[in-house]
Amino acid sequence: MASTIPDPQPGTGTARETPQPQPPSGRAGRVEAHGIDHIPDHERHGRPRQLFSVWAAANVNYLSLVTGGALILMGLTLWQALAVIVTGNLFWLLTGLLSISGPTAGAPSEVITRAMYGVRGNRVNNAVVGWLISVCYFALNLAAAATAAFALVEMAGITANTGVKVAVVMVVAALTLAIGVYGHAMIMKLYLPITLALTAAFAVVAVGVFRHTDFSYVPAEPLTGTDLWAVLAAGVTLIASAPLSYTTSADFSRYLPRTAPARSVVGWTFLGGFLPGAAVCSLGALAATVVDMTDPQAGLRQLLPDWFGPLLLLALVLGTIAINALTAYSAGLALQAVGIRIRRSLSVLADGTAAVALTLYGLLASDFLDTVSNVLQLTVVLLGPALAVYATDIVLRRNRYDGPALMDETPGGPFWYTAGVNPAGALALAGGVTVSALCVNTLYTGPIARALGGVDLALPAGLVTAALLYTLLTRGKFRAPTA
Repeated sequence: MASTIPDPQPGTGTARETPQPQPPSGRAGRVEAHGIDHIPDHERHGRPRQLFSVWAAANVNYLSLVTGGALILMGLTLWQALAVIVTGNLFWLLTGLLSISGPTAGAPSEVITRAMYGVRGNRVNNAVVGWLISVCYFALNLAAAATAAFALVEMAGITANTGVKVAVVMVVAALTLAIGVYGHAMIMKLYLPITLALTAAFAVVAVGVFRHTDFSYVPAEPLTGTDLWAVLAAGVTLIASAPLSYTTSADFSRYLPRTAPARSVVGWTFLGGFLPGAAVCSLGALAATVVDMTDPQAGLRQLLPDWFGPLLLLALVLGTIAINALTAYSAGLALQAVGIRIRRSLSVLADGTAAVALTLYGLLASDFLDTVSNVLQLTVVLLGPALAVYATDIVLRRNRYDGPALMDETPGGPFWYTAGVNPAGALALAGGVTVSALCVNTLYTGPIARALGGVDLALPAGLVTAALLYTLLTRGKFRAPTA
């Protein structure tokens, strides 16, 4: 089995791989042997178009319906909401850009970002931007899936008491973690049929929704002026939070051959996220013109035939399992990248255990998940600048990454920089986060947002600031190690 965190070869300064016999990496029935280590060329396989189903399956989900309906509840007209949905989902282009670093480096995003932050700085980055936020998203999505599963259990005539709820959460989590533990090959095998099944289910939803939609919907008191711009900005941020949360897209492209066309990797990733993301969010907005989407399950059932109710709930659960399996997979890699020497399969289970505990606590003991939901609205403050630094590094470096060199964690290695921290990346991220925090208007109102009458520009301000700072701080001294 490949070492999860390979030891550098003594006396070289760069951890170059020594070919060793490997178990087949492309078999879905085997637990993936690789963790954050470099994937050698002879184990690379697949085509960029396979990325479409990976991202499509993860984006036909319950939360997309919720966020789409939320735009109408926020006071937008239908056409304003649809424009926001398209704009927010265009951020999948950045997710696609990040994914091209995977085939080049043969490493996951959690390791590639050592080039931006240094070996030690990247551990902090992975602890917060990688692991902590991933576990929170896992808990939030698991709670959403559990809510749909509770309704399904009630339909079967079983009272969803505390014991039943615990059992349901555990079953949904077990199915999710099984995919994450088996890893990359299992994801590639399962996500095409999952995409097809979810597409069929949501096609039925679309027919029911279109038949009842009020295409001329306008709220009783339409928003105007600053109030309108504030809601539009908040809406774009809400929708964009989905693609922004996938700063780890190289995790799922790293097994592609290094000769995979970058344009194809970007294109299939973008289409896999944009098309279902825009479609499902739009269904939520369309439905909200005629039913109360504060309870999407109950609202949608009013528009659909009775026989389809259980199938809708199953589709909601399946879609959430698909998105959470990706989250669990990346969270496991992030835990390794923090510096904990643990097998990837065990790290996935550790992350899942933490997320299940948070979910059960939130569902059964407190309003914790409401707090998590509110906090995740602020994740754009971190994720936007982090994504900007990553994307800018790819452009400046011309996507040239030396995968084996990225494995070198020793002082004096190419990505040790100053005491293990790359000042350019650290300062650019800190600057982007600071400016973004000053512009936010979510749980609190930053001074810039207050001066603008409540318009939240945290997303564009953080992205632009981080990208500009990183470019300026690396000008004239940028080095691009090549394989």
